[in-house]
Amino acid sequence: MVQERVRSSVSGWVMLPVLVGLVAVSVWQIVGAAQGEPNILAIVAWAIVALVTSVCLGGFFVVDPNEAKVLTLFGKYWGTVKQDGFHWANPLLTKRHITLRVRNFESTASKVNDLEGNPIEIAAVVVWKVTDTAEACFEVDNYEHYVKVQSEAAVRNLATQYPYDGHEDHVKSLRGNTLEIAEQLKSEVQERLNKAGVAVLEARINHLAYAPEIASAMLQRQQAGAIIAARQRIVEGAVGMVEMALDLLSKRDVVALDNDRKAAMVSNLLVVLCGDRNTQPVVNTGTIYQ
Repeated sequence: MVQERVRSSVSGWVMLPVLVGLVAVSVWQIVGAAQGEPNILAIVAWAIVALVTSVCLGGFFVVDPNEAKVLTLFGKYWGTVKQDGFHWANPLLTKRHITLRVRNFESTASKVNDLEGNPIEIAAVVVWKVTDTAEACFEVDNYEHYVKVQSEAAVRNLATQYPYDGHEDHVKSLRGNTLEIAEQLKSEVQERLNKAGVAVLEARINHLAYAPEIASAMLQRQQAGAIIAARQRIVEGAVGMVEMALDLLSKRDVVALDNDRKAAMVSNLLVVLCGDRNTQPVVNTGTIYQ
């Protein structure tokens, strides 16, 4: 595995006047040697100096902030220059530009089956940056395409491990445990991108829905589940209120009720408290024991 080596280079502002000066001196010497009786040896020597110096002028390059240049020499990795500014290096080095800035990738909405087999649509946003330029350039063919493919694969794999919606409190779901799912997604994407020299800063689901062909049925299912949950909460509260009413009547000695009358009172109170319509009161003008 190729590991990144950060290299320092010669300042371009130092080399620029040196090389320009050498070119000017070489031209002046060639012109001087050609005047009068030509000095062939001097002309050839200064011509070679001018040629080499002209080639060296191709060694200048610029590195912008949060960018880098990956340098290779005849197919061998030489190093990476990350210091921004105007630089000069061996003109025979191949200089490949690579950005170190933070980037976003938004996956397309993929249709997959969740843990319960329901078809859903899911998409995610991955925030990433290059941290190892050598691995990004030489370990994978195209690191940007690699990030896209592996991120989408991780999202699809994650969707198959959890149900869309958890019907019980202890069951993790894609919709109900967004923070935990996001952390797991980030870990899985990072594991896949380690070999590409990429660091995942954030990963989260930005689109989650049932597939259109079952969306209507799932909506009815969610509504039914919400109604059942609400009814359970109402019944629990009603039973508590009935129990409290019986305790207060007994403690304050308001009225003495036998088991049959308690059962009738409990039935009436539950009907009143749990009913979804307004009740009509009935006033009893006689005794409750007749």
